[in-house]
Amino acid sequence: MIILGIDPGTATTGYGVIKSLSREGCHQKGKKNQNPLKCLGFGCIKTDSKLATGERLKRIHNELNKLIREYKPDIIYVENVYFFKNLKTAMPVSQAKGVILFTAAKKKIPTYEVAPLEVKMSIVGYGRAEKKQIQKMVENLLKLNTPLKSDDAADALGIAICGAFKESFKRRLDKQKFTKL
Repeated sequence: MIILGIDPGTATTGYGVIKSLSREGCHQKGKKNQNPLKCLGFGCIKTDSKLATGERLKRIHNELNKLIREYKPDIIYVENVYFFKNLKTAMPVSQAKGVILFTAAKKKIPTYEVAPLEVKMSIVGYGRAEKKQIQKMVENLLKLNTPLKSDDAADALGIAICGAFKESFKRRLDKQKFTKL
């Protein structure tokens, strides 16, 4: 399963693409040295602050379409933010998220939202983890050779990993339902 994780923003939208390598997902038994997750790519979609809002959102839409064509994700996970310390950033992030949800819906790709607390809990095991802790765990879980330089890309990979864990858990639950019938 290919999972695209997205950290939305109008100035910078982070993305991370991972592949869950086994049918059992992330919770494999008996395969110690095999990493169940593989990083396929990551980066940022940046927009020029001098452009009109509509043009910036169009760029996010166009770049996301390119990513979807390149990686062909089976599912998309987007960070959902319920509380903003700065109301000035709430609207642009929500606009970018709207474009992302629209683009995914138009391509008929199932899309789910996860809260930052949920991402931190699934990656580090602590909901108040610092950005550097998350970044380090993402690098370790994906066995990346070089450190991640972008917080947005690291967050997006973390969102994708959280999505992989959730999908693995759902598959295991579905499997249990059928075996008990």
